[in-house]
Amino acid sequence: MHLSKLIAPLACACALALTAPAQAQEAGDWTFSVGAHTVAPKSGNGRLAGGALAADVGNDWRPTVTAEYFFSPNWGLEVLAALPFEHDIRVNGVGAGSTKHLPPTVSLQYHFQGERVTPFLGLGVNYTAFFDEQVRGPLAGADLELDASWGLAAHGGVDIAVGDHKWLRLDARWIDIDTDVSVNGADVGTVQIDPWVYGAAFVWSF
Repeated sequence: MHLSKLIAPLACACALALTAPAQAQEAGDWTFSVGAHTVAPKSGNGRLAGGALAADVGNDWRPTVTAEYFFSPNWGLEVLAALPFEHDIRVNGVGAGSTKHLPPTVSLQYHFQGERVTPFLGLGVNYTAFFDEQVRGPLAGADLELDASWGLAAHGGVDIAVGDHKWLRLDARWIDIDTDVSVNGADVGTVQIDPWVYGAAFVWSF
């Protein structure tokens, strides 16, 4: 699934929400979601070793969960968590290894008023921790390390009511993820991953 496939339903839902009545959540409410999302790094993730090496990080999907606390009918604070994502790494087009990462993200979100359909926008902070780096091919035998990353995260989506206090969520995030790379202890440059994260989830509120 590509981000473009989410644009049409999001645009339609936003248009419907303009004529919908009131927002479902109230101050003090919690929502929880369980879903699946793809992390799709931008293509061409950077040049390493003074430009001699071109790095490319592959896509991966995993189950995700969120929890959001509402301060008012419109404003909420959301925490995103997931099982570890795993990405293949290519150097100059050749498979060179893989890495796992966890991308917890905290976002302040504004939910537009609606009853059946409620769009939302959010902005927050992401922390990405890389671990379990594996090497092969041109990096076989080397010690590969990727530093942790802090960055901004933008979030947008729509919740579509499917029952009492239950919604289907379609959403997408852009996350600023840059990691410094070292091989055998020597700094070889920065990889700019900057992925789109998109998918769907089932949401319910208490």
